[in-house]
Amino acid sequence: MTTRRGLSSLNLTFLGTASAQPSLTRNHSALALRLNSDVWLFDCGEATQHQIQKSKVKMGKIEKIFITHTHGDHIFGLLPLLASMLNGAGGTADGVEDPRTHMVQDLLDPIEIYGPFGTRAYVRNGLKYTHTLLGAPYVVHELRSHSDPLDGDPTSLALHASESPNGRNIPQTNGVWSDVYHDTIISVSAAPILHSVPCVGYVVTEAPIPGKMDPAKYIPHLKRTKTPMSVMSRLQQGESIELSDGTVLQGPLKRPGRKLVILGDTYDPSPIAELASSPDLLIHEATNAHLPALDSHTKAEDTFESVEARTKSRGHSTPQMAGAFAARIRARHLVLNHFSARYPGNDDVDPMAKTIMEGIARLAEEHHSGKITCARDFMSFDVDVP
Repeated sequence: MTTRRGLSSLNLTFLGTASAQPSLTRNHSALALRLNSDVWLFDCGEATQHQIQKSKVKMGKIEKIFITHTHGDHIFGLLPLLASMLNGAGGTADGVEDPRTHMVQDLLDPIEIYGPFGTRAYVRNGLKYTHTLLGAPYVVHELRSHSDPLDGDPTSLALHASESPNGRNIPQTNGVWSDVYHDTIISVSAAPILHSVPCVGYVVTEAPIPGKMDPAKYIPHLKRTKTPMSVMSRLQQGESIELSDGTVLQGPLKRPGRKLVILGDTYDPSPIAELASSPDLLIHEATNAHLPALDSHTKAEDTFESVEARTKSRGHSTPQMAGAFAARIRARHLVLNHFSARYPGNDDVDPMAKTIMEGIARLAEEHHSGKITCARDFMSFDVDVP
C-alpha cells in the first residue's frame, strides 16, 4: 500500500446519493474519499463501478472499502467492483488452467474491506456461487459488536482462493471501534448507529499538521548565525533548533488535522456522538422530508410529526433530525445524503429540483447554523484545513 507523507488533498466525490431505490438522477449509495491520489470507498451500492467510470475517481487507486451495513442498496455493487478491480473472471473451459486458481497472495497487497458482522460471509458466498476467480487478493475485517461471536463466520464455506486469511475480527471497546485503521497520517475509527439492522458510522481523522509559519520570524536569525536554510523544513514540522550562538528557535505548534464523520443509515446516531465530536464535515442521511408547498406527492394528512414518525419507524432520518445531530456534535459543515427517489438529484440544472432541495436544506437549517449542502451524484469538493 501507499506510504503517505502528508495529505496535500482530501477530496470527497459522491457516487450515489439515493436511498432504497435508485432514480434516473440518483444511484445507490457510494462515496469516494480521495487521499492525494489514493481512494477509499464508503459503501458500494448497485452500479457503483458504472458511477466510477463516469467520474474522475480512478478504480485502480482504490485501497480500502468501508461498508456501513449489509442492506443491498449499500453493498450490492461490491462483488462486481471487486471482479473489475482484481481482474476477475468466471473460470476456464475443461482442460485449460486458470492461474487465478493458484494465487501467491504474499506477493500482492490485498484490497481491504471493513464492515459489520456478515460482510465476510457475504463476499465469500457471492464469489463462490458466481464462480468468480480474482487475479489479486482481498481481505475482510469485521467490526464485531458485543452481540456478535468473537470468532467464526456465518457460513460453512472455506476461504475463497483470493481471500486473505488475515482478516481481523475487531471487538468493541467502550462501545466503539478505535483505530480500525491508522498510519502516521490518518486514522479511521467507528461506532454503532441505530438503524433497522446493525449499522456503523465511520470517523476519519487526520493527524495534527504543521502550523502556519512566518519565515520573517526565523530567517534573520539563520542568516546571522550562518545556519543553512534547510533547517526551515524542521522548524515547519514544529521542531526546536538551537543555533550556534545559543539561540533556540521553536517552530509553530501543530494544528488539528481534518475530521470527517461518515454515517450510514440511521434514525439515531447518538452512540457515535462523542467519537464524532467537532468534525469539519458530517455526512448524514435525510431520507424523507415534509414539503407540503413543494412536493406534489405530499399526503393531505401528513404533518412534520407524522413524517418524522414514519421515517424513524423505517430506521431513517429527516433533514431536521440531521440538523439537530450536526448541532449536537458541533459540525462545521453538514452534507445531507441518502434521499428518497422522490427527491430529484439534478438540482444543478433543473430549477424545480433546485427549489425542492433548497427546501430540504432549510429544514435542516432550523437546527443547524453551519454550512449545509444537499449531495447529488458526482458532486465533488475538497475538504480544506480550517
